[in-house]
Amino acid sequence: MVWAIFPVLAVFSARRPNGLPRFESRPFGRLEKTMNSAIPEPVTKLVEAFSRLPGVGPKTASRLTYYLLRASDDVSIALALALTNLKEQTRFCSMCFNITVEDPCPVCASSERDASLIAVVEEPLDLMALERTGIYKGQYHVLHGAISPVSGVGPDDLKIRELVERVKTGAVREVIVATNPGMEGDATAMYLQRELSATGVVTTRLARGLPTGGDLEYVDSVTLMRALEGRSELG
Repeated sequence: MVWAIFPVLAVFSARRPNGLPRFESRPFGRLEKTMNSAIPEPVTKLVEAFSRLPGVGPKTASRLTYYLLRASDDVSIALALALTNLKEQTRFCSMCFNITVEDPCPVCASSERDASLIAVVEEPLDLMALERTGIYKGQYHVLHGAISPVSGVGPDDLKIRELVERVKTGAVREVIVATNPGMEGDATAMYLQRELSATGVVTTRLARGLPTGGDLEYVDSVTLMRALEGRSELG
């Protein structure tokens, strides 16, 4: 029907002179207001709260909300308690600025980790990715972002000054810059190299190469170029 194409709601009103029903257009804004009045405020507030989360749209937020409504009270109570503990019990490690409960964090406090080796990452999730490899035994430093002039993020907005001061103690021999590949990650890596050059510490960058199981014909030119530059001898 034609009425389904346009952003209006067709409703019946008085009949026209020829006896056919007359339609009048009502903007969807009024419909939304009417629907909101039919939904309890606690429900709409929770939908709005879920919608603020990254990657969660209005439909997903609504499904999550109505799932909690149908679920047992234990599910909602456990979720509320977990959110409360997340804000009340977590903090930044004073050394690496990873999220932790105890200060310093377990990685910085461990005698089994190599304190002379620091991997610099943008976010705590990047730290978790390196930990999942099971081969890195050094410590970390979380910047909490990357330099991005477009987004208004400069060096002073990141934990770069704290990294330089940490390196100046003399206990660090190598800093692995593990920022994400891309314009912002590369800009951050170049800035870190410049700031750390005066300390005499060795600064390295994570290698870039081809994904396991990938075909060359589908690899972008930048990744392929980096793979050629970082090639290694067989055997």
